[in-house]
Amino acid sequence: MVGEPIVILVVEDDPAHVEIIRRNFGASRLANRIISVEDGQAALDYLNRQGEYNNADKFPMPNLILLDLRLPKVDGLEVLRVIKSDPKLTTIPVVILTTSAAETDMVKAYEHHANSFLVKPVDFTQFSKLMDILGYYWVAWNQYPHEG
Repeated sequence: MVGEPIVILVVEDDPAHVEIIRRNFGASRLANRIISVEDGQAALDYLNRQGEYNNADKFPMPNLILLDLRLPKVDGLEVLRVIKSDPKLTTIPVVILTTSAAETDMVKAYEHHANSFLVKPVDFTQFSKLMDILGYYWVAWNQYPHEG
């Protein structure tokens, strides 16, 4: 993947949170492309290339998914369950990025094979710092298998 952009799918219904993610990942100057969808059904449509997401060039498969749990239409845990039970999607790392610190949500996320579970800080500065660290880890340090 050297020189190729890393595609990050952000599944988040709060536009302010999406903007924080975009700004922090963009400020890191790491080669990446961030695509966002606002609900769980749109995430599943994107990953299955259905409806408006049927163009693979315009909507490439993500290398990383940042997934909120509290989503309209289809809950984040259901999206995670579908991703991790589909052989063509299961290897995509999924980071749960949520405001919920509930132990039950964390347990369910890991039972459905989440790769990480992060609670969004309420404080803007702390949220930005978390995004800096997250972006650097997943985009700069984490290794991805070569396709093909």
